[in-house]
Amino acid sequence: MKRPRIAVAGFQHETNTFAPIPTPFETFRSGGAWPAMKHGSEVIDTLSGLNLPMGGFLDEGDDFDIVPIVWTFAEPGGYVTDDAFDRIAALIVDGIRQAGDIDGVYLDLHGAMVTQSHEDGEAELLRRIREVTGPALPIAVSLDLHGNLSRDFFDRASSVAIYRTYPHVDMADTGARARKLLREELSRGTPYAKAWRQLDYIIPIQAQSTRREPGGRLYAMLPGMQSDGVSSIDFVFGFPPADVSDCGCSVFAYGTDSQAVDSAADTMIAALQAAEDELHNPLVPAAEAVAKAGQLAAGASRPVLIADAQDNPGAGATGDTTGVLAALVEGGAQKAVIGMLWDPETADMAHVAGLDAEIDVAIGGKFPQLGTGPFKARVRVEALSDGQFVFTGPMYGKAYANLGPMAALKVLDRDCDVTVVVGSNRTQNADQAIFAHMGIDPAQQAIVVVKSAVHFLADYEPIAETVIFAESPGANPCQLDRIPFTRLRKGVRLGPNGPAF
Repeated sequence: MKRPRIAVAGFQHETNTFAPIPTPFETFRSGGAWPAMKHGSEVIDTLSGLNLPMGGFLDEGDDFDIVPIVWTFAEPGGYVTDDAFDRIAALIVDGIRQAGDIDGVYLDLHGAMVTQSHEDGEAELLRRIREVTGPALPIAVSLDLHGNLSRDFFDRASSVAIYRTYPHVDMADTGARARKLLREELSRGTPYAKAWRQLDYIIPIQAQSTRREPGGRLYAMLPGMQSDGVSSIDFVFGFPPADVSDCGCSVFAYGTDSQAVDSAADTMIAALQAAEDELHNPLVPAAEAVAKAGQLAAGASRPVLIADAQDNPGAGATGDTTGVLAALVEGGAQKAVIGMLWDPETADMAHVAGLDAEIDVAIGGKFPQLGTGPFKARVRVEALSDGQFVFTGPMYGKAYANLGPMAALKVLDRDCDVTVVVGSNRTQNADQAIFAHMGIDPAQQAIVVVKSAVHFLADYEPIAETVIFAESPGANPCQLDRIPFTRLRKGVRLGPNGPAF
């Protein structure tokens, strides 16, 4: 029997429409926390075995002939430029056209891409692909659980598999599920019955972790909802800092029994409605967070973690606001480390000065419109790195980091014991290796501050006494009723039990 020929490609971006940094083609090409853009056989050689959807798809069985096209990822940020989108979409579309006789397509996408011209970048990509493949060719897609998906996207995809963990420790597993769905559709020879539902309120990102409730309980429902007639049911929590009509949570169900598929989708959306009162935002003002951390650390044997959630680069923020850093120093924090702040200039200064040098710096704060300016201090250069190392945590583990010149800087001229880690390629701190490769053991600190919102929990929470989510300025706004939305669909509520748009 002829083995199915499957074209595969990946194009991932989570777009924060409030972020001040656009996302050009070069950002996709250069890499950072994940590999740089890969073409053809490089896709298989580089991504197999990694905790990425493409890695999971490639590793799940040997029953397809794979035609790899391109895979690319850019750190979350502002609008994807039209130039970047058009160039990468053309690589994918042309690759599918040139692949010849194929039986299906697999796409490793995110679900929250917004371009300068398209609110739903994934729907537009699928539209262009369908112009080549026609409406019938099976197209299986994997998505991040932070997608903001439109009806157009749902209509154009044949099947969708979505992450079920946040932090995303199951990315490879999701790619494997996408392959199983594609395999089932190909073996059956007929399209899935499908159902799509959209929630009527937006869920704050800090309330979405599956290491907390109700997220853990809601996602745990999904495997048990599969049946003979329901092949898959998934949902996206949504990505709030995106001013698009379809911002928010939606449910996707697939199977052979249309009535059972509809029923499963209805059951899941009802469970999300019923959980509304539990989905609250736990942010604490930065000064209060630092004071509380100091009090707890005084009697603890493990570090207290503070998440600088609104300046999370993993949600498109700049990673360079200084509100929590200032609160640490002004609060006299002891045995504290914070990172990673995005500041190539300061990192370069430290490398020029060398180890043990004392220098005057103005750290971060390059976007004062976000609410903080640079943090000025005299510091000692404690450690230097080229930013090339292997991640070790459960989310990024085995991936090779390319964060550019980095430095650990001890604040000298204040009554505190605070070390700041700065780097040159923006990324969230979701892996202890960001500190550890510079000789800083997070487990031996009293207070650890990470520029991350939730992903850090997978690697850091096991070593922590407790976790505090700080409220401080940044481009990942978490208080939904304060966000200046203009494009949301009429009537959707800004947070659980929040005001209607």
